[in-house]
Amino acid sequence: MGETPHGSAHAGTGGTHVATSHEGPAGASARVAESSGNPRMTDNGLGGGGALPRARAFGAERAFRGLTLAAGTAVLVIIAAIAVFLIAKAVPALRANTESFWTYEGWFPNDNPPKFGIGALAFGTVLSALLALLMAVPVALGIALYLSHYAPRRLGNSLGFLIDLLAAVPSVVFGLWGRDYFAQPVADLSAWLHKYFGWIPIFGEGPYGSSILLGSVVLAIMVLPIITSLSREVFRQTPTANEEAALALGATRWEMVRTAVLPYGRPGVIAAMMLGLGRALGETIALALTLGSTYAISFNILQSGGNSIAANIANRFAEANDTGRGALIASGLVLFAITLIVNITARAIIHRRREFTESAA
Repeated sequence: MGETPHGSAHAGTGGTHVATSHEGPAGASARVAESSGNPRMTDNGLGGGGALPRARAFGAERAFRGLTLAAGTAVLVIIAAIAVFLIAKAVPALRANTESFWTYEGWFPNDNPPKFGIGALAFGTVLSALLALLMAVPVALGIALYLSHYAPRRLGNSLGFLIDLLAAVPSVVFGLWGRDYFAQPVADLSAWLHKYFGWIPIFGEGPYGSSILLGSVVLAIMVLPIITSLSREVFRQTPTANEEAALALGATRWEMVRTAVLPYGRPGVIAAMMLGLGRALGETIALALTLGSTYAISFNILQSGGNSIAANIANRFAEANDTGRGALIASGLVLFAITLIVNITARAIIHRRREFTESAA
């Protein structure tokens, strides 16, 4: 009953070689395995102690990262260049202006001395865009919910394709349609609204025709496919587990949509609304053909008149002198600032909503 020889317990795994391999420096096991004839235990990283392969000095990942960084930087440079150009071209006209640029409601930059103001134009731009958004958003969300959760898949895809086709129609077509064929129905609607709701200040008396209401209706139809398409895609991304959990708890289809789909898609809906608002703020030809081109701040959306910054640029650029062109560029600078503020605000709202959702999860 003698003593067990040292390393005999490891005889099946290499005998004394395995025991002595632990006494060597780091990486010795790989050398011992290589010397013992095991081709799998080498320095290629598959065995213990092997060095990892070095990263390439210039690979596809680093090239893609540099390309995306350059693209993002180029966008910022372009925005800054546009701002510098607008400011440089607008300053001479602003210095020559003899009235307050922010409060004066007239537009006479070609006179001597020149007089022009942005107040009425900015008011008409914001008012028409907000009215268009107010009319388009409920309809767009209803269509998006129907296409994503109520309609059969084949019907939903077909109707979604038809709605997306509205985005391909040029704005001049919408403007001509609104001016020549839709103006009279809107005028009749304006008379009806004044008759029964004339006690509300926005539904004042006529004359009716090319008005803020007509331009807002045309804008609402133009931004409808954008909001509908984005909202539909966001609603489709709702996790199936959330929907099935709500239905398993006894919720109806509408309760499931209200508790699972709408909260999940709220950031995307806000982004879609802001994109539609940006389209409405910058629309030119459609409003130039449907508004009355007047310079006055009035909350009466039924009366003929109204104007916007983009429509005024389209209508006045051909007849403008040097000061007039500078005045129009100054108004474009204001529109540029309004759109930046709208997009930054939307981005802040979406980011705040995302933080709230992640913290709740």
